[in-house]
Amino acid sequence: MSEQPPSDTVRTTPFGGSWVVRLVVAALILVAIGTVLATNRWLSERFTETTRNRAELRLALYSGNMLSELQRTSVVPLLLVDDPAIRDALVRGRFSDTTSRLIKVQGEIGVASILLLDKDGRAVGATNRNLLGTSHRTSPYFVDAMRSRDTVFAAAQRAGGGYDFTYSRQIFADGRVLGVIVVGADLMKHERAWAGLQDAVLVADSTGTVLLATETAWRGKPLDEALKTVEDSSAFGRALKGAADWAQNPPDAYLAGEAVLRTEARVPFRGWRMVAFTAYDSVRERVNGVIALVIMAFAILAALTFYMLSRRAWSQSLSLQRESAELRLLNARLNREIAEREKVQKTLEVAELTLAQSSKLAALGEMSAAVSHELNQPLAAMKTYLAGARLLLQRKRPEEALSSFQRIDDLIERMGAITRQLKSYARKGGEAFEPVDLRACLSSALAMMEPQLKQRVVQITRTLPRQPVMVMADRIRLEQVIINLLRNALDATKDVAKPQIDLLMTMGDLATLAVRDNGPGITDIGSVFEPFYTTKKPGEGVGLGLAISSGIVTDLGGRLTAHNAEDGGAVFEMQLPVLALASGRAPRAAE
Repeated sequence: MSEQPPSDTVRTTPFGGSWVVRLVVAALILVAIGTVLATNRWLSERFTETTRNRAELRLALYSGNMLSELQRTSVVPLLLVDDPAIRDALVRGRFSDTTSRLIKVQGEIGVASILLLDKDGRAVGATNRNLLGTSHRTSPYFVDAMRSRDTVFAAAQRAGGGYDFTYSRQIFADGRVLGVIVVGADLMKHERAWAGLQDAVLVADSTGTVLLATETAWRGKPLDEALKTVEDSSAFGRALKGAADWAQNPPDAYLAGEAVLRTEARVPFRGWRMVAFTAYDSVRERVNGVIALVIMAFAILAALTFYMLSRRAWSQSLSLQRESAELRLLNARLNREIAEREKVQKTLEVAELTLAQSSKLAALGEMSAAVSHELNQPLAAMKTYLAGARLLLQRKRPEEALSSFQRIDDLIERMGAITRQLKSYARKGGEAFEPVDLRACLSSALAMMEPQLKQRVVQITRTLPRQPVMVMADRIRLEQVIINLLRNALDATKDVAKPQIDLLMTMGDLATLAVRDNGPGITDIGSVFEPFYTTKKPGEGVGLGLAISSGIVTDLGGRLTAHNAEDGGAVFEMQLPVLALASGRAPRAAE
């Protein structure tokens, strides 16, 4: 046998040895750290300057908008002092149409509020009707206006912390003072717009007092006091703050413990200035985003390095992982599609059955609910009159019992009229209108509601004109609307300790009947006139009264509106066109 020569085994390592790998990894780590630190410093300075420039541009825009609002409002008193209607009302002392005139001017110009004061400081006209009759004799805008014949500006702090900004001007004629016109500037809308932004913004006057601020606690305070914060006194807290702010230059200020960028701009109005505080969050996010990309690049480079060291194993593992992930995704997608198809099929079948049933019951349900709602009131009154007639017959008082039967007969006729109205509800038109006294309709409705009113202790106040308020309407349908409003007011005050209903009737270009209660008010004003919308418990109402009433008032050429009173409760107002009188003038409402 021949001997085989021994074979030499040569052992090789990637890249010539492990020390080369370690050296490459160490160099890569050092280069990565240096690049991250340099990039962080340069980007922090650049993005901070960009953020500051943008904040200055925003302040210039905010300042311009606010100054434009002030300049636009300052012109309004000059226009109103020469208004013949306002001047004539102050001379004659007749202010029945002054408030409506001011409300019209407010809607056309778009100012926050308008207030007309006589020479004694009493409010004789206001866009806010609740201010009528109040005294403003000691208010700054009245005192300053009485001392000067120019337009004066005043900023008065409210009880809640905000400010009212007004322009006032003296109204005079024939060398004597007639009153003062006060116009409010709505700067709070700018404050609300700033509150929706990330920046904290404030406006201070020449003395440093904060007038407007996105932080409500700053209003009315000196600027230094408003910005004062409790600094972290512990060494650990200071260390944490320093570590958190390493990514940017030293901050301009700390606000609520957070580093902020302070930007200030002068407002060319009475020495005001505007200050904005911008958080460094945007700078941090942008810098961290770029640094993340740099780190990711070095991570990819490191991954490629290690990939070269174990190329085969990495390729096989990556291939297997990719195939496994794709299979899992395909399987999950297939299962989702199967489940969605089954769900859609079942939903479609249920929807087809529901739609068929709903279409059959929709018309019948709406008509039956309307008939039930409108006949409920006469039926309740008939039940009360029958009980009274029975008691009168037992006491051998037939004459008085006949009166109750006559009322029952009238209610039966009214029920017939209601059913005829409901059958013609969809036809819209064709009704026989006649001149009707709105005061008589109100009295008739109160008589109809007499049984319900006797069951509870409710204070009802009526303010009516001395002369008839004639409108062209269907008497039955008009009484139906008033009864629905009274019934809603009674239901709204059933849980109130001292229920009260105010009925106010006025007449000008339109006849207005306001029904106000002291209940909890309306939570959803926009849906109150929609069919089947109700806040009552099941069985107490179906939500058709106000919808039908609104349709009736619209057919009569008027409108029915609702709003919540400022001091609580709901207010429903019915406005109808007034018939022209022979004298050509509408009577004034009783005081």
